[in-house]
Amino acid sequence: MVLVRQELGDVLRDFRLRKAMTLRQVAGRASVALGYLSEVERGQKEASSEILASVAEALDIPISVIMREVGDRLAVLEGVSSVPDTLPDELVAEFDADLAIR
Repeated sequence: MVLVRQELGDVLRDFRLRKAMTLRQVAGRASVALGYLSEVERGQKEASSEILASVAEALDIPISVIMREVGDRLAVLEGVSSVPDTLPDELVAEFDADLAIR
């Protein structure tokens, strides 16, 4: 069974690591308990929309980008062959440029 919370946790961890941030740094910036954020990243706890917004802000990544990545990963796991790409090219370019700088 595919669980959204596991994929969301994996995506949050991947973005955090790409930004070379520790769990402690993100938890501090997001005002979220370190242990709770760890459980979210491991897919053991569901993140509320408020927690997700705080973590996304701490990572300086739009929630839409996080959710898009989760959706893409779920599509692969579900064997969906074609997922329409609706993210504007300029937003993708801006995000990629921002990641390259950090």
